[in-house]
Amino acid sequence: MVFNLALQYVQNIEDAEEITQDVFVSIHQSYSGFKEESSIKTWIYRITINKSLDHIRSKQRKKRFAFFTSLFFEDNSTLKHEPPSFDHPGILMEDKESIKAIFQKINELPDNQKTALILHKIEQKTQAEVGEIMNLSTKAVESLIQRAKAGLSKKMESSEGNDPKSRLNQ
Repeated sequence: MVFNLALQYVQNIEDAEEITQDVFVSIHQSYSGFKEESSIKTWIYRITINKSLDHIRSKQRKKRFAFFTSLFFEDNSTLKHEPPSFDHPGILMEDKESIKAIFQKINELPDNQKTALILHKIEQKTQAEVGEIMNLSTKAVESLIQRAKAGLSKKMESSEGNDPKSRLNQ
């Protein structure tokens, strides 16, 4: 569960494994502070989401630092502008390009929309479960999902007219 959720965020096996390890270290370190206000599964989902988002932010900070460093130094070897490799084991080779395009657009969404969409559409959680995990009302989750879908549709339309957006409505 933890690995699969992390993989949805980072689309890279090695990064997802690192996040999974971080999650279980956090669980071990903070289990005594678990207040049982929600289920253990919900608590683990929250930790996984937070660790995944932290990991993404950390990578973005490193890229920004590398960019600014490259402005002042000749050595540009640390500067990488390419997105992470799309290394997801559950995707057939022929679908990889269209799925990669969808995930690239999902990654451009605000964190709360991205989380709601991943939990609902990919992890197959009900809106009530997503609400519990995100600590939001069902109506707020519904709104986030609708905004995420609308934003993705716009992003997909503005790209090269690829067919992947039709998968959002499934």
